[in-house]
Amino acid sequence: MLPFSYAVRNLFRSKARLAQTIGGSALVVLLVMTAVAVNTGMKQVLSSSGSPHNVILIGAGSEESIQRSEVPDKTAGIAEAGVPGISKRLGVRAVSSEIHYMNYLTLDDGRRGQALIRGVTYQALRVHPEVRLIEGTFPAAGEIMVGELAWRKLGFPKQALDMNSKVTLDDQTMKISGIFAAPGTVLESEIWATLGDVRVLAKRDTVSCIALRLDDPTDFAETELFTKQRLDLELTALRESDYYARLTAFFKPLRVMTWITAGLIATGALFGGINTLYAAFASRVREMATLQAIGFGRGTLLISLIQESTLACLAGTLVASVAALFLLDGRTISFSIGAFTLEVSPSVALTGIGTGVLLGLIGTVSPAIRCLNPKLPVALRSS
Repeated sequence: MLPFSYAVRNLFRSKARLAQTIGGSALVVLLVMTAVAVNTGMKQVLSSSGSPHNVILIGAGSEESIQRSEVPDKTAGIAEAGVPGISKRLGVRAVSSEIHYMNYLTLDDGRRGQALIRGVTYQALRVHPEVRLIEGTFPAAGEIMVGELAWRKLGFPKQALDMNSKVTLDDQTMKISGIFAAPGTVLESEIWATLGDVRVLAKRDTVSCIALRLDDPTDFAETELFTKQRLDLELTALRESDYYARLTAFFKPLRVMTWITAGLIATGALFGGINTLYAAFASRVREMATLQAIGFGRGTLLISLIQESTLACLAGTLVASVAALFLLDGRTISFSIGAFTLEVSPSVALTGIGTGVLLGLIGTVSPAIRCLNPKLPVALRSS
């Protein structure tokens, strides 16, 4: 068996080739880590947004989109009285009438972005306990409360949505009264306003949904029974977790496209690396033949060449991991219904390491076999 130091020394025989191999493998690993981080981040934020304790009552036939749903305003009181198991604190049941509304929000300088606006009352805080007001106050008439990541979803500078700033919503000037956090959920990308204000802006006399919070998630069957008994209300009951699971499935093609794009670029970089190794190993045919002549088997030489390439790829993996910490970790990515934060988690890091090892193994085998394939007399006479 050739000593491991032999493979290490050979790495530095051609510094240009070493730099090319490290750079190519770093690019591939960084792309794979980015794809994993994006897919994981989007999936986590959607799965975390729905609580199994929450039930959404929406108009029948609007299961795919709350924004298209229409529910009579009186439904909140009827549901509060007719659905058993609703969470109750200080004598008040957790029942929230909400309007979900998409519209453009405009800054004083003319910049605008499409925002998801939720018309709510104070009851929304009982149904969505993950929401925490971190600055300011709950909105009153003519005011809005913005999520911590709303600026990213809108494509605005962060300071544009600071406390007491003013924005225009459908020709109405609104003052920012508060900033809220809801870590790990799409709520953090929303803008909340009073139910009355959104009712006027959306020009509707119904609400989008009635959100209930149950003490026991198994009481969902009772809620579903209520909607079937009250046919006059034309309601459908959905677990909030099921609603966001449907959204996760809806965005699956987007996540698949991320993988396909990363895979295509990675494949191109891999073939480029293989071509580099073909050229590098072609000049070492006589060297390999000489080692065979003094007693080293082809299997031993193959292992040494794989070690050499894998070391270079792992060096590229290290470069990619450091780049991921600076370029990816903590970066916020927006999509149509919210935003999520990328995280270089242990699973992302392990995927990067695995990719680096596979690059070293897969990319080396074919060039190495070609280098070791010529018969010994022919290889010894090669130039």
